[in-house]
Amino acid sequence: MPPPRRRLTPADRRAQLLAVGAGLFAAAPYDDVLMEDVAQQAGVSRALLYRHFPNKHALFAAVYQQAADRLLAATRFDPEATLVEQLAQGLDAHLDYFIANRHAVLAANRVLAGDPVVQTIMADELDALRSRLLGVLPLADERMRDAVSAALKAWLVFVQVLCVDWLTYETCSRRELRDTCIGAAVGALRPLLPTDPAPDWPPAAAAGDQ
Repeated sequence: MPPPRRRLTPADRRAQLLAVGAGLFAAAPYDDVLMEDVAQQAGVSRALLYRHFPNKHALFAAVYQQAADRLLAATRFDPEATLVEQLAQGLDAHLDYFIANRHAVLAANRVLAGDPVVQTIMADELDALRSRLLGVLPLADERMRDAVSAALKAWLVFVQVLCVDWLTYETCSRRELRDTCIGAAVGALRPLLPTDPAPDWPPAAAAGDQ
């Protein structure tokens, strides 16, 4: 006789359902994920699943919010590191997630491109990243801060569009993608800052290859 199923607290059950949902959204396109599959894999009734998440959209939004929170936690801009090192660390953290969760990222950026909840999650993450970058850059005054903030906002959108396109077509290597994003940031910031924010960019070998 199998042992009785262990009852979970509401918070633990929600965490379990989010983990199951994250796995399914990572493994298959959004339209192919069914709430029945989530319930079955979690070992719960559909009624219990719907008490936590009223529909698939709500489950996906919660999964994506959790991912955004974790990505922000993993993206720490160390003021002691160079700008290039900081950008590389943040981009690597995001690319690791994007590659492992390709279907979920494409769903958020394409299938649900017009969804206000999912788009707010992404916009809030980009705003948080921009604020963190502003905190480690040498900004002389408010005018310079405004100009750099606008450049970073545009750069973050550029990175988002480029990464989504790369997940679809993979027209270059991951390293080339990351370096393109770093180079775009450095190029956008150099005219706005009193000193070169990345005198070590591009790397000597790369510059010599051009």
